[in-house]
Amino acid sequence: MTNLRADLKLVVGAATAKALAKGLKIETVSDLLRHYPRRYAERGQLTDIAGLELGEHATVMARIERVNKRRMKARNGTLLEMVITDGKRRLQCTFFNQAWREKELVPGKNGLFAGKVTAFRDVLQLANPEYELFDAERAPEAMDDFLAEIIPVYPAAQGIPTWVIAKSVRQVLDVLEVDEDPMPLELLAQYGLPSLESALRGIHRPSGWDALNSARRRLKWDEAMAVQLIFAQRRHSLVSRPAKACPHTEGGILDAFDKRLPFALTSGQQEIGDEIARDLSTEHPMNRLLQGEVGSGKTVVALRAMLQIVDSGRQAAMLAPTEVLAAQHARSLSEMLGDLGQAGQLGGAENATRVTLLTGSMGAKERKKALLETVSGEAGIVVGTHALIQDTVSFADLGLVVVDEQHRFGVEQRDALRSRGSDETSPHVLVMTATPIPRTVAMTVYGDLETSALRVMPAGRSPIKTSVVPVAERPAWLDRAWQRVREECGKGHQAYIVCPRIGDEPASDKGDKRPALAVLDVAPELAEGPLKGLKIGALHGRMAADDKDAVMQAFSRGELDVLVATTVIEVGVNVPNATAMVIMDADRFGISQLHQLRGRVGRGSVPGLCLLVTETLDGTTTRERLAAVESTTDGFELSRMDLELRREGDILGAAQSGKKSTLKLLSLLQDEEVIAEARARASEIVEKDPALGNYLGLAHMIADVVDEDRVEYLEKS
Repeated sequence: MTNLRADLKLVVGAATAKALAKGLKIETVSDLLRHYPRRYAERGQLTDIAGLELGEHATVMARIERVNKRRMKARNGTLLEMVITDGKRRLQCTFFNQAWREKELVPGKNGLFAGKVTAFRDVLQLANPEYELFDAERAPEAMDDFLAEIIPVYPAAQGIPTWVIAKSVRQVLDVLEVDEDPMPLELLAQYGLPSLESALRGIHRPSGWDALNSARRRLKWDEAMAVQLIFAQRRHSLVSRPAKACPHTEGGILDAFDKRLPFALTSGQQEIGDEIARDLSTEHPMNRLLQGEVGSGKTVVALRAMLQIVDSGRQAAMLAPTEVLAAQHARSLSEMLGDLGQAGQLGGAENATRVTLLTGSMGAKERKKALLETVSGEAGIVVGTHALIQDTVSFADLGLVVVDEQHRFGVEQRDALRSRGSDETSPHVLVMTATPIPRTVAMTVYGDLETSALRVMPAGRSPIKTSVVPVAERPAWLDRAWQRVREECGKGHQAYIVCPRIGDEPASDKGDKRPALAVLDVAPELAEGPLKGLKIGALHGRMAADDKDAVMQAFSRGELDVLVATTVIEVGVNVPNATAMVIMDADRFGISQLHQLRGRVGRGSVPGLCLLVTETLDGTTTRERLAAVESTTDGFELSRMDLELRREGDILGAAQSGKKSTLKLLSLLQDEEVIAEARARASEIVEKDPALGNYLGLAHMIADVVDEDRVEYLEKS
């Protein structure tokens, strides 16, 4: 018999274990049994070929339609061509110098076919695919898993097709013995959940759909409890370290600022501002997420919070992901404050503070001055990039940290800034994002944060029209896109052209995709071609800070008609005269990023235009994403669509941490009840036993469900 923590090679053999470890990072029995089937098929049910994506490693259940063998003159060999079908569409498979396969690949047979999806002459194909035919005479001992009504199809990798994984799972389940269920028995009884062993058997070898659904529900609870226990421990830890209370000061700089505001705060800004003011008045560190659409007025809310801190004699730091955005924020805050932000300067108000910019690429003299203003407390508000969290930067008394566009930061950077308070206290933390997040996602991803959402847009924002430009199907539309840019510039407006790459780095090929378009290539091509005669500038992240700022300032002043840039303009950049944006290779960006980018236009009184240029074909998941962005400008709705179109596990930080996903079954959109119940139960357990000393099963379950690096990631996030 074997248990969940056993080394896999003791059960499936060294060769298979090595392949699973190399291809899928599966090393223990638990790793394998928590590698759940991606989907299930019923016997006779074929896979929808239309949804395949170029470059993915796919497994399809299909029927052989025809097989043809021919000689290859150029290579002096044979080519076996096979066409498989799902009854609606066809997929070509090719085998080089494997003519012997013709005897078993008989038209009319069904089977599983696995390989990397490539293209030859614009036709999707699998080259030298692995396959398992549903033929009782062929290797019957390997067909057990495919003789049942429900056939599991696993996430696979090169050299490890789904049927190899299924065979390994069968070997493990034959000798598995789960000594003790990690979930408390009273919780299993309360929610009517099966045992872990029963659930693991039911998810991999279900006797029917009811058994499968019961298994899935139990294993969703494992995922929800593992993540919520981590966050419950995090919340408990945060409460144990106090913060300094910074209550509102009557007649202070905040009151003076409010009196001068040239506009009325929206109801949302006022309500959330009151929530934040109450948080800052307590001796528990505020940990709040402020989310809102691009242009919803988050910066004003953050500035009012920072001024409350300054009124209490302490400092606020605002952390931005790029130097362009940091400089933009520093200018914007200074402009909003006017003489209230000019302490020590001629014309400064009596109770003024100072806004100081501190970035990594500053000159020595400039940097020294900024550091002195920070350590002395002369600067009430310090704005910067990750340079703010370096050991060489000291604050006189840091009371509030505002993190803008938090998803752009590494976890370690955010954690370092959070710890920059005094030895005894933590600073209050306000996290801002313009990527709206559904409530269930916030409960899971930001488990230790209170959440606030700005949904009401300030008056005066113009609508943005978004259109997909499918150049593979309609190449003439690209010419029309450049005409639209010229038309906007002819009216005295400006335009952004966004590219995925800079152009001075090695181009990375993904499958058979061409390299992504680059700023340094596109800018001169446009200047000599369709946009000839317009004043064109280029902006990207590897330019010197002074050069970036000079280009951005020139564009802001209207000295440039067109700015060709990477995503450095994604957040915070505010040029009301920019009315058009063309995003090249739009399929290389995610939904949230596209939504952020187009938020740079339509910021004035003139409607904005955003064109999404792509070579991807209609019917693919990628085009579905672009169509979603085209269909609505509601960021909250887009965030739901984004989750529906991609694996939800990614939002727990796989992209930032580089680690594998955590959520494999739990749906953040569909399992709100499970998430909410798990959060409540986790809080109760941690309140009684913060270290889980009496709940060793749950502690082990965290390790089984969330890998060690991800546990550390979630604890810091």
